[in-house]
Formats: sequence, structure tokens, C-alpha cells
Amino acid sequence: MDSKRKVFRYYYWLIIEFFKKYSRIIAISFFVSFIVIIGFLSISPYIKIALTKEEVIGMVGNFDLNNPPEELASRISNGLVTVSEKGEIIPVIANSWEVKNDGKEYRFHLKDNLLWGDGKKLIANDIKYQFDDITVKPVDDRTIDFFLDKPLEIFPTYLSKPVLKYPLIGVAGYYKIGKIRTSAGVLKEIVLTPNTKNIVPVKYKFYDNDSQLVNAYKRGEINQMTISKKAIADTFLNWKNSVVSKSIDYTRLLTIFFNFKNPILANKNVRDALTMLVDMEKFAQFGEVAKGPIPPISWAYNPDLKNYNYDLETASKIIQKEGIASESSQLNFVTFFDYYDTADAFVGEIKKAGLQANLNLASLDRPDNFDLLLAFWKVPVDPDQYYFWHSTQKAGNIGSYKNVRVDLLLEKGRSTINIEDREKSYFDLQKTMQDDPPAIFLYYPYVYTIKRK
Repeated sequence: MDSKRKVFRYYYWLIIEFFKKYSRIIAISFFVSFIVIIGFLSISPYIKIALTKEEVIGMVGNFDLNNPPEELASRISNGLVTVSEKGEIIPVIANSWEVKNDGKEYRFHLKDNLLWGDGKKLIANDIKYQFDDITVKPVDDRTIDFFLDKPLEIFPTYLSKPVLKYPLIGVAGYYKIGKIRTSAGVLKEIVLTPNTKNIVPVKYKFYDNDSQLVNAYKRGEINQMTISKKAIADTFLNWKNSVVSKSIDYTRLLTIFFNFKNPILANKNVRDALTMLVDMEKFAQFGEVAKGPIPPISWAYNPDLKNYNYDLETASKIIQKEGIASESSQLNFVTFFDYYDTADAFVGEIKKAGLQANLNLASLDRPDNFDLLLAFWKVPVDPDQYYFWHSTQKAGNIGSYKNVRVDLLLEKGRSTINIEDREKSYFDLQKTMQDDPPAIFLYYPYVYTIKRK
């Protein structure tokens, strides 16, 4: 026992002397190690992103398995057809189609040996396009019929939407679904696996708002995001490991809609006066100024449209002449929180011209009680805007706009697939709508993509 105690005391005092002699070195080593570990943990997301060579894209929005982002859906699948930038209809999943029964029936033939992303063969019964007034009926495994209530020559353009089946399984896409993570039915993360060589895997991560998205980028959870606020994008200009690029979102158009149920706004002179109160030069910092409802990248865009000109003096004279400069003529101007400053500035111009207006924030996605409504609307890829401006359309034509010539041109534009004929109709349509405006079209917004180098 004594010998064991002596051995124990020997090693005890040896250790004590060691720490006394090297205590400073040990303390410094511990401190440095601590800093290194903390530093590694803070940059580990960046290291992971760099090593995996994976695109990790952050997006804001509440999506589910039945309603994925369009960008994601287009990566994993195709439609029966696609529409080129020149308006040409090109078969993709479909091999060909034919028109029957005086344009009220379309028969599409599918390509052979197409497979879903899960390896199962695609058959006509799998095609699940949903239309309110169109009946879809498979004929056999490779043939599908569409029955319309009335002829619609441009109907094939509506079949360009990617074909999907639950849960987000596509056909003939560049990617297929590798992993899905949801919470309470809402998409939180999706991993896309390449179907071809030379493209990298893609991961989408979804967030509730811009603040969460930006913080995720700062933490290294994502390596790419697109935002609409320039002030936020500018904070990343000095980040050495990031690049900020600006582009134009031609799918959205900030617009002031007129409600034609108000007799004041049904008066073309008043609408012309209101248009003169918009100083378009002020909007150039926010996006590309619009001249009409068809974006300038469209094959149907009319380049000869006139510019809006700010003219407070003339607008004031028109309002005085029409005898509407009174409290009883007060307009109910409705907008959403994000656009309040823009709406407030326009209300100020309206009051300068002698017309009364009251600004209110909308409590619904689509308010019904308004005289003027400032909001973004989703611009369709095809120039067919029948749903939004034709007088018969109660749901899409929110301002109850009525113009006989506009109705006729909208009908002509969708009555043929001949590009030259359609182009002429839509050129005339844009000119007519400028002369008799259903709304004031402001701008297509700039968006900013922040991406790690």
C-alpha cells in the first residue's frame, strides 16, 4: 500500500509541476483552440456549400405539394407543348394534335415511351389538367381528347403548364425530386437530383418572409436568393464572396385599376386627367416603365405606343371642366401596405388637381369596394388577356371595363394561331387601350439576385 501511495504522490506532484511550468502555454493553446472551433462552426455552412457544389436557393412563400413554385415545376417537368419567344407552339410531351368538330375538340397524341420521374410509364389517363369549362377524356394510353364549349384556336397554349403527379413527380424534366421536407403540409425544403450530366443538384429552402430569407443567406444556409427591395440588395454589394445582379420581372406589373361602376371614372376625360397626374420618371428607379399591359419582351408588344406625360395644369383644367371637384366626388383609393407610399404620393397629385381622394389599406387579397386600386397583377406569358379586359369576364375584369373594340380585338387575337394575324390584333389592342385606358400601367419591377461566388 505504501508503495502505491508513493507512486500516486509522485505522479500527482509531477502533474502539478508540469502545469505550473507550462500553464501559460496550456492556457494560450486552450484559447486558440476555442477560437478555432467557434470559427469553424461559423463558416461550416459555407464549407459545406462549397464542397457539395450544390445550388441552394432560398424562396419566400407558402407552397405545398399541389402548388409548387413555377420555377421549380419547370425544372422537373414539361407540358404537352411549349410556346417559343416568337409565339410558336412546339410539341414536347405531345407528339402531335388535331382539331375536330369545328374547333371545339382537340385530340393530342403523346410521344412513345415517356416515363415519370419515378420510372413509371406515362399514359393519357395521367394527364390531369384542370379547366372549368373544358372536359378532358383519355381515348387510349397515348391519346387524349379535350372538349370545349366553343372554339378557341389558341387552346394549345394553355397546355404548356408542366404536367405533375403527386408528390411533385414530373415528366422529361432536367431534374427529379430527391427529397421533400414539409411542415403542416407546407413545403420547407426540396432537393432536385439531375437527370442529365453536367448540371449540379439544386436544393430549394422556403421561408415565411424576406427577413428570414436574408438571415438564412447570412448564416450560409442558402447560396442564392432573389429579392425585390433594392435597399436590402445594396447591403450585399460590399460582400467579397457575393455578387448582386439586377433584372426585370416581366411577370408582374404595378397597376392602378379604375372601377367603371363609378360614373366619374367611366368618363374617359377624367381617366385621361388621372393618367396625366402620374410622373413616370419617378418610377424608373423601381422598374421598367410600362406603356401598356403587354410586356416589351413579348412578340406581341407594340413599340409605337406613346409615353405618359405628367401635366398637372391640364389635368386640373379637365377636372374643373367636368365639375367633379367637390366632396361628393371623393374617390376611394385602395392599396396594400407595401405600396402605400406610392399610392399616397398619387393621392397628393389628385388633390393638387382639385379632385378629392381617400386612401385606404386593403384587408383582402382582392378588394371589391374601390374606385382606384393600386396593386401588382400577374401578366400572362401569352398576350391573350381576354380574362382581364373582356366585358363578359366578371372574375378577371375587376374594374368592369367595357369597350366594344377591345372586346372585338381580344376575340380576334384568340381566334387564330397565325402569329402575324395575332400580332396585328394585339398591336391594335394596345393602341385602343391607350386611347381608352382601363387602368394606369406603371412599371415592371426590378428584382435583385444575390448569389455566392
